[in-house]
Amino acid sequence: MVIGIPRGLLFYEFDAMWINFFKELDIEYIISPNTNKDIYKRGSSIALHETCLPYKIFLGHVDYLLDKCDYILVPRIGGYGFYDRMCTRYQSTIDVLYNTFRDKNIKILPFNVDYTSRETELASCIDIGKTLGKKRRDSLRAYIIARQAVNTERQIRENNLKNALRNDSSKILLVGHKYNTMDEYVGGPIESLLEKMGVEIIWATDMDRDESDNKSKAVTKTMPWTFNRELIGAIVEYKDNVDGIILLSSFDCGPDSMANEMIMRKIKDKPILNLVVDGQEGIAGIETRLESFIDIILFKKRRILND
Repeated sequence: MVIGIPRGLLFYEFDAMWINFFKELDIEYIISPNTNKDIYKRGSSIALHETCLPYKIFLGHVDYLLDKCDYILVPRIGGYGFYDRMCTRYQSTIDVLYNTFRDKNIKILPFNVDYTSRETELASCIDIGKTLGKKRRDSLRAYIIARQAVNTERQIRENNLKNALRNDSSKILLVGHKYNTMDEYVGGPIESLLEKMGVEIIWATDMDRDESDNKSKAVTKTMPWTFNRELIGAIVEYKDNVDGIILLSSFDCGPDSMANEMIMRKIKDKPILNLVVDGQEGIAGIETRLESFIDIILFKKRRILND
């Protein structure tokens, strides 16, 4: 029995939990490779034209795994409460995959989370264990250990964030969903370019989630999407500790288009670059925009120091 884990969408939110959960249950798993041009083209050839970039990439990862595993683990996240909702794409993923790959006999192992329907992470993990022939007590133990691993990883990232903020170098707050910022194909080139330019990257997603959610209320109390609220909270918390902000989003993302427009209207005291990517056929244009943005920031910083 081999479980396939697509390296896309919510993989970067739950990877530590899923991996440790399967390890504790002694279940073999395979993770699709880092996103590359082949993965992207696979997904683009399958997806509808108006599908957003992260979803195309996700479909490419699923297509890669189809003949390499017995089940494909697919999250369907409705939300963590009445005011903690997700993009509708997270809610429809399983149905989309069944229809997209209906001729390939896809077998999906669902990871359902929707607190308004009493579908918790724990309940979903126990259901997964049951499907794979594991006893409830073993799945419960595996989940507890997996959550401990998640908490440890989160603490490490928060400590790294604090250390980065103490650095004397120029700092850029990189604001974007993990499926963009942490993806090798989407965020990887941008991370490399910023590092070459000698700036310290402050990752907005490294902030404590509950704290960032609470901080977001200083900007908006009506934002319906959980992940966008957390990113806004990180901006509120760290904008005075960085030299500039980069909003990284993918083309055709509805929540990001609304959230980023609001951020640029309300955050007036810090340089902001709104960077929208799609397809990644070349990075020359992105490189030019990044260089211009960083040059302006460094010039302004030098002038302030000289004054």
